[in-house]
Amino acid sequence: MNRRVARNTAIFSIATGLSRIAGLVREIVASSFFGTSGPFSAFTIAFQVPNLVRNLFADAALSAAFVPVFTDLLERGRRRDAYRLASSMFLVILAALSAITAVFILAAPLIMPLFTGDKFTSELNQLTVGLSRVLFPIVVLLGLNGLVVGILNAADHFTIPAIAPLVWNVVIIVLLVALRPLFHGQNQMYAYAIGVLIGTAVQFLIALPVLRRVGFRFEFAFGWRDPRIWRVLRLMLPVTLGLGLINFDQAINSFFGSLVSEDAPRAIDAAFRIYMLPQGMFSVALSTVLFPAMSRYAAHRDIVGMRHTMANGVRQIFLLLIPSAAFMFALATPITRLVYQRGHFDAHSTELVASALFWFSLSLPFAGANLMLTRTFFALQQPWQPTLLAGGSLLLNALVSVILYKPLGIAGLVIGTGVSNAAMMFAQLWQLRPRLGGRVEGREILRTTVQIVVAAAVLAGTAYFVWWGADDALGQSLPAQIVAIGLALFTGTCFYMAIVLHLRIEEAGQIYRFVGARFASKRG
Repeated sequence: MNRRVARNTAIFSIATGLSRIAGLVREIVASSFFGTSGPFSAFTIAFQVPNLVRNLFADAALSAAFVPVFTDLLERGRRRDAYRLASSMFLVILAALSAITAVFILAAPLIMPLFTGDKFTSELNQLTVGLSRVLFPIVVLLGLNGLVVGILNAADHFTIPAIAPLVWNVVIIVLLVALRPLFHGQNQMYAYAIGVLIGTAVQFLIALPVLRRVGFRFEFAFGWRDPRIWRVLRLMLPVTLGLGLINFDQAINSFFGSLVSEDAPRAIDAAFRIYMLPQGMFSVALSTVLFPAMSRYAAHRDIVGMRHTMANGVRQIFLLLIPSAAFMFALATPITRLVYQRGHFDAHSTELVASALFWFSLSLPFAGANLMLTRTFFALQQPWQPTLLAGGSLLLNALVSVILYKPLGIAGLVIGTGVSNAAMMFAQLWQLRPRLGGRVEGREILRTTVQIVVAAAVLAGTAYFVWWGADDALGQSLPAQIVAIGLALFTGTCFYMAIVLHLRIEEAGQIYRFVGARFASKRG
């Protein structure tokens, strides 16, 4: 099982990493066209609102509630019942989300202004409404996609769900470049919105053929009286609220950002895209792959196995995300300049985004651990606790943002996100203790974390001085920036790996042995 988990995690991490890189390319192309302009901020908010609804009623929320029930049926040998449940859920989701989408499209002129501040002109508010109407149908597609992904993950199939977002990003890039010349002025943002809608449809469609390969057969069964459907919906309610509250952080940042300036929402979102690259490659991959495994432990009442899987996952996330955070912390401005500064994205835009990225880096490990801990509650089918904690985290984020956004601007908003993520992580660990046999391997997590932080500090210092020397010698042309940051990353990573292996950190040894075994098998 450990080998299977390691293999699936590696596949998911690589595929997700490629997807995040493609997403970053998408952001680079879009930023070169639109910079951090008001129309781009309008698109950001227009995309975040249906994305928030998607988190409330679809995709991750649905998958988190559906997988434990579906897995429990499979583990008890009731495959036919499991597939009938999935078929019924498909029809329920299609009907419910289509109705929500229709209502929103009609009410968009009333809803969207609630998410914009007084820095937005009437023209920007009208653009936000129009873009949201184009984008909102993705809620239906992502809801259905969440169900399909849940079925595939329960069958230990992670490749296509991980690759699909890569295809999504490629389709959007192609359509953005192709359609933008057909529009004029701020209406060019519609090319981006159309690309997102079509890309989401393609993402959903490419996963459907894989269902047959894992043995799934769709039945036209609208069994809304099935108690298992109501069990999924009951689980989904707190999961919906919990994930929705967690993802509402972005809406808070955008709203208060629109009070700072019209370009602040886009600047925060651009930094968030860089921040999500390691987040998606490591913490999302690990929590997604381990979730079905923890659901199986829960189905068999194996608390010890579940606790060790959760704790090992948290330590693995820290091993990978703390050095990522240290690198972004040390080189926030050079990274932002390399990724974005071209076309309409100027030095002022770089300064805004780098400020947000600097503070986002501090919350990276906490946010990654929260994904694993929240999934642990979901696997136990006890989703109300993280929901309540997420509500407290949201209030804390809003409070810190209200206090800091005026004196600190963008930095104050992102600091609120970091503080709330840290508080959420510690609260979840505390609440999991009685549910996992009275302990969460806290001492082991703390000891490993201290060692990782020491190694990451060396990485940050080494990376900064290597970049500083290379940047001074080579200048700031695009090839020079690539070489300087690449050298900094390579050198810092080498120091980091040497230290964590020397300290005999268990999780580092696991990765080292897995990679070594893969190379050995290829040579053989």
